[in-house]
Amino acid sequence: MSASELIVTIILFVISCAMFLLSYLQFKEKMILLNNAWIYASKKERETMNKTPHYRQSGIVFLLIGLNFLIDAIGCILHNADLMLYAVIIISVIAVIYAIVSSIRIEKNKK
Repeated sequence: MSASELIVTIILFVISCAMFLLSYLQFKEKMILLNNAWIYASKKERETMNKTPHYRQSGIVFLLIGLNFLIDAIGCILHNADLMLYAVIIISVIAVIYAIVSSIRIEKNKK
């Protein structure tokens, strides 16, 4: 493994760890809510909003993003980026579908 590959691998692991940490903090509701519903809500809406499902949604999405970066780092180590690409694409599609479906469910449950 060359020095540049090692640097890229370390960066991918660090980003993965950061995403896993964000995911953990979102699940525990320990930091600001990193969710579009919260960001775009008015001050009045934020006061009455049930944040728990939004925290859960953000936690799962950050978990999947962290998993993608972890798979990329493993692909760098194994020198098999092609095989890992399929896993990353599948997880990315799952993350997008989950975000859409969970947003619809959250909105449906609000009413």
